[in-house]
Amino acid sequence: MHSKRLGRTDVDISIVGVGTAFLGLPDVNDAARAYADITQSFPAVMVDRELGAQAVIAGIEAGCTVVDTAPLYLDTAAEEMIGEALRTRPDLRSQVTVTTKVGQVYGGVDHSRDAVLRHVEGSLQRLGLERFDVLYIHDAMDIPMEQVMGTDGALGALRQLQKDDVVKWVGTAANEPATNADYIETGEFDAAVIPECWSLLNQRATERILPAAEKHNVGLVVATPLERGLLATGPVPGIDYLARDFTQPVLDHVAIIQALCADHGVRLNAVALQWCARHPQVTGTIPGARTPEEARANGEAGSAVIPEALWTDLEPLVQHWQVSQV
Repeated sequence: MHSKRLGRTDVDISIVGVGTAFLGLPDVNDAARAYADITQSFPAVMVDRELGAQAVIAGIEAGCTVVDTAPLYLDTAAEEMIGEALRTRPDLRSQVTVTTKVGQVYGGVDHSRDAVLRHVEGSLQRLGLERFDVLYIHDAMDIPMEQVMGTDGALGALRQLQKDDVVKWVGTAANEPATNADYIETGEFDAAVIPECWSLLNQRATERILPAAEKHNVGLVVATPLERGLLATGPVPGIDYLARDFTQPVLDHVAIIQALCADHGVRLNAVALQWCARHPQVTGTIPGARTPEEARANGEAGSAVIPEALWTDLEPLVQHWQVSQV
C-alpha cells in the first residue's frame, strides 16, 4: 500500500490505517449503544476482545501501518486490544505506528496538565509502548482555548513529554471541524485527525481546515472517511449508521457512485478511501474496523489499483451534502 509523509513530521503512514473506536464489537448496530452515554459505566460485555485483537493483526497484515486509538474508545478496551495484538505478534511492532489521544476518557473530559500526564501513562501501559511518535489532544470542544494551550493544560503537558522524549509530535483530534480548525490555525500542531469533514459526501474541510493545514504543513488523517459504513458497502437496509440519518437523495447518490465503481471494476470502499488521500495535504484515513474481515477489507481497499478514468468520471459526482441531508 502507498504511504505518505504526515505533514511536517518524519512519520510515514499508509493511506489507509486501522481506526479502533468500534474494535471488537460483533454487531454493527452495537456502535451506537456503546457510545450512547459516555458518562455512565461502559457495557464491557459488548466487546469481544479476541475478535478485536485479531482485527488489529489483520489490518497490519493487510498493509495498514498506522493504528489510531484513544482511552475513550470502548473505555480503554481498544487500547488494551491493540496491546494484546502486539504482544501476540511482536513481529508486527516494527511495522506500525500507534497513535492515541489525551484529554477525554469514558466518564469525562479533563484537558489539564496532570490529567493528560495520567492519560499518557495509562495508554503506554495498556499498549505496551515506551513512547509515542504522535499524540493528539482529543475533543477540546467547549473548553477555553487558552486553558488547553497553556502551561497547565494539555499542550503544556505534551510539550513536557516532548522534552522527556515520551512523544515526538503533537496533534489535534476534535469531533467538531470548527474546533479542529481553531487549533490547526495556531500553527502549534504537527498533525490532526479530522472527522466529519472530508469524504465523497462531505468536503467541509475546504472551508478552514485544508487552508490552515497547507499554511502550516499539518498532516491530516481522515476519520469517518466511509461515513459510518455507507461508503463501505453502499446503502444497506436495516443498518443503524452511528450519528447519521441519511436522506433518500443521499442514498440514491451513493448508489450512482457505486454503480460507476462497478463499471470500472473497482469497489466503492476503495474509491472512497483513496479519494480522501488524493489531496496533497491529506496523509491518510483511519476507517473504523470491528472485525478482522473489516480491517482486511479496508487494507485491501487501500492497495487496490484504480484506473485514472474512474477519477475523471467520479469528479462531477463528488458533492458536499448539508448536515441536514446526511
